[in-house]
Amino acid sequence: MSVLIEAVDVRKTYRVGKVEVPALRGVSFSVQKGDFVSVVGPSGSGKSTLFYLLGGLARADSGHVIIDGDDFAQLSDSDRTRMRKRKIGFVFQKFNLLPTLDARSNINIAVDIAGANGNRDAAYFDKIVGLLGLEKRLSHRPSELSGGEQQRVALARALINKPAIVLADEPTGNLDSTNSVIVLDMLRHSNRELGQTVLMITHNPEAASYGERIIHMRDGEMVAPEKDPQWTGAKK
Repeated sequence: MSVLIEAVDVRKTYRVGKVEVPALRGVSFSVQKGDFVSVVGPSGSGKSTLFYLLGGLARADSGHVIIDGDDFAQLSDSDRTRMRKRKIGFVFQKFNLLPTLDARSNINIAVDIAGANGNRDAAYFDKIVGLLGLEKRLSHRPSELSGGEQQRVALARALINKPAIVLADEPTGNLDSTNSVIVLDMLRHSNRELGQTVLMITHNPEAASYGERIIHMRDGEMVAPEKDPQWTGAKK
């Protein structure tokens, strides 16, 4: 197994007026190709900041985020964008679907953005849509879909380009239990059957249990499970 994601002493501080708010205080870890890793922690622990840095959506103040051997700190903005298009699929808590497009187009727009519209894989599209139970909802716009259906469309969009890495930020945060299971089962399928490396940010212990490894965060640092009082699954 090779290292696909690596964080080395990553630090990030936000400035609100004259106040500095440390979000990450020297986080280091690695994720092997084919891993399913859950990152858990309470609000303000730094886990969402970590998500944005690992996805190249923001820059660290110091330290290194290395994706498949490429250090984001050494890439230009355009190179980071190309990296995201080529290797990373994103799932956000708020879905981020385009309201004027139907579900089919919201999924396929990821192919267009990646510049691969001439390489559409119809069989793969049908497989993903079928696994997510969206076959009869493809002609509907987001306003005509339930929250769970919207998140399933967003997940299909993240997977459609067959990314090496799937980054999911609270993918079940706005979902009921039924849709949560559908989304989590699909993330597990993408990991085990499609060979994608999954890193999921969550505050939900049940969701986190889908990961093969769990990273606990608190106050911008990685901590042992027993030092995370909000983690109900921590060993006593």
